[in-house]
Amino acid sequence: MAHPLTAPAFPALSPDAATHDAERRQWLLATTAMGCAATAAVALPLVASFAPSERAKAQGASVQVEIGDIAPGEVKVVEWRGQPVWVVRRTPEMLAHLDGMADLADPDSQKKQQPPYATNTHRSIKPEVLVTVGICTHLGCSPVTLNEGTTNPSVPADWKGGFFCPCHGSTFDFAGRVFKNKPAPTNLLVPPHKYLADNTLLIGEDDSAA
Repeated sequence: MAHPLTAPAFPALSPDAATHDAERRQWLLATTAMGCAATAAVALPLVASFAPSERAKAQGASVQVEIGDIAPGEVKVVEWRGQPVWVVRRTPEMLAHLDGMADLADPDSQKKQQPPYATNTHRSIKPEVLVTVGICTHLGCSPVTLNEGTTNPSVPADWKGGFFCPCHGSTFDFAGRVFKNKPAPTNLLVPPHKYLADNTLLIGEDDSAA
């Protein structure tokens, strides 16, 4: 059964600065423990897992994933090389927010840690389907989802939705692009992948060397 992307509830912002700072500190303390110790399933509910054998993982085996059951706004989490990989089916609203997004460190995905088909606004082969490793590129913590309208004081008031790393405060949009002046040095990693059919992904291989 699929589960929607959900954001944790946070107390409303207070106009009093001291109260705001206290709430921020309390939230960071709580979520740091949660985010650093937990897996991506804390914020991105686990829909299904396709875990190869230990021997296959050691050899870097590819993972085949069926994505036809992922509804718009939902995510499937799979394991590849011992890492959580998020397959997110983005809504039209999520995609619309990606165009013209400001204050991104690498908006066109030019850094070489990503495959050629990630060098576009949506960072994906199909615009509606994001495939990314759910690990922050700073120190390996697990980001959580913060949807548009969150009252989390660690993101701007005009936040359009994306991913937030509670360990050190890095923020990413729904294409996994990191915002400027954050600890994470690069966008979330897009692993090699390709489509075997409209709703079948193969994570770990692509046609770039063909």
